[in-house]
This record gives sequence, structure tokens and C-alpha cells, in this order.
Amino acid sequence: MIPVPRHAAAFCPGHLSGYFRPVYGPDPSSTGSLGAGIVIREGVTSHVWEETETTVRVEQRTSSGRLLAELRTSPPVKYLLDRMGVCARVETSCRLPIGAGFGLSAAALLSTAAAANACFELSLSPGACSGLAHEAEIVHRTGLGDVAASQEGGWDCRKGAGVGAPITRFSDPDDRPICAVAFGPMHSPRVLGSAEAMARVTAAFPGRCPEDPADFFQLSRGFAEKSGLITPRVRQALSACDQAGVPATMTMLGNGIFAYGEEAFPVLAPLGPTYRLHGDCAGVRLLGEEA
Repeated sequence: MIPVPRHAAAFCPGHLSGYFRPVYGPDPSSTGSLGAGIVIREGVTSHVWEETETTVRVEQRTSSGRLLAELRTSPPVKYLLDRMGVCARVETSCRLPIGAGFGLSAAALLSTAAAANACFELSLSPGACSGLAHEAEIVHRTGLGDVAASQEGGWDCRKGAGVGAPITRFSDPDDRPICAVAFGPMHSPRVLGSAEAMARVTAAFPGRCPEDPADFFQLSRGFAEKSGLITPRVRQALSACDQAGVPATMTMLGNGIFAYGEEAFPVLAPLGPTYRLHGDCAGVRLLGEEA
């Protein structure tokens, strides 16, 4: 009888970053970002099976299961598994577009780390899994603070670099939806690796945590304007929201925007692929076998 490979699955929510300031330390654990964002219910599900050789498949599917995009490799995920000392077959799936500022690279790494930890019975703490996921993000320049944010839920304000730094979290008492429109990917490594771009980002950082959702959007919009990252299509979408009186800002880092409240959807829908999102209150978690 052929033994069934060990298997585990985990889900990690995505993250919308409103503003950030990079912090560069001597190693990945002390490198990251300060800033504020929103952990969202849409994210990445990772399935991990014990295997003799590591393979990774990344999929984007519609809510009905139709395949939209597929990648047959992920250097950050392979790096993560190497650091965990395991070989596995990994399949990650998401519904939001990849590389569009929804924190999906961090979500893929965090969910894979949690699933691999369970599958191989490594007994790593949640903090250790997060640390390895964060390291993979830093090494491959796919993000700075999304792993730290998506460890748990809520609207977050990160007060230091790395996964162990203090994070203030709050919830939206009205639970209003967040509507987002994506115009395509923005190459995060190119931006995060640019000293000139990071200097503008650092100068634009507002230097405090938001007091509430309205304050978050005000601070984030000011940061977007000063950062020099706004693209022409993002400017068009922001102007449309301004004319309708809808709070909105640019996704960091993504070629798109997200806006606050149900009133945002009819404004954004004519401009491109639009998504209704909500805050997530739980962060990364293991899934049952039915996943």
C-alpha cells in the first residue's frame, strides 16, 4: 500500500498598506518598515505536501474557481522551505491579482510557513514561522512590513521593523467595506531597491499612527501625494474619488487605489477590475483537511 503524503493547509489574509517608512538593519530580522495598513479577509491559501523535491505552483482563481493566472515557481517560497529544512510540494491560491499591492507575497509566505510547520511537525513557534517568512520577503525585496502586519488582524500601525516589533491594532466600528481597483502590477523589488524612491518615501512618512479609519485615509493620501509614486491611472482614480467625496489612497506598493465605504464601488467600477474587501480580525491560521 502506497503511503499517503503528509499534508497541511493554512490561510493568511492580505494587507493593504497606506503608508510606510523603510528601516534597514544589519540583518533581515532588524530590517522592515514602520507604517499603517489594513489586514483584509482576502488572502492566500497554501497547501503543503511532503515530497522528495520542492515544487511550487502559484494560482490566481475567480470565486467560482476559474484559473486566471499561474506561476510555476516562487523563489521566496523555495527559499523559505530551504530555511525550514524541508522539501515539499506547495500550491498557493488567491483571488486578488498578484503584485498589485494586496500583500499577497507575504500572505503566501506566512501561510506556507504555517502549513509546512504543521505538515512536518517542526514545532516552530508562530513567531519563528513569521520570522522566516519575513526573512524571505526581505532577501527577495518583495515587501517590508506585510508579514508583520498579517500575523494578526485589524487596522495596524507598525512601530518598529521586523515581526517582533510593537504593533498597535484597532478595528473599524462601522465595518465599512474597502473598495479597491487594480491597474496591473508594480514591480516591488525595483521600487524597494531604489535609493532615490526610498528617500522620497522616507521624507513623506507622516510619523504617527492613525486615530481612526478617517484619519488613516487622510494620512495615507498625504503620504501618497508626497512619495512621488502616483501613476497616471492612479491619479485619475484618486481624482474621481475626490469629486465624489470618497476617501481614497494609493495601494503601497501597487498600481491601484483603495477607497473607504460602499459609495466607492460605483466610482471605481468603471475604471478597472474592482474588489469589495473587508477587514480581517484573525491573521494567519491553519485550515482543516476539508480545505
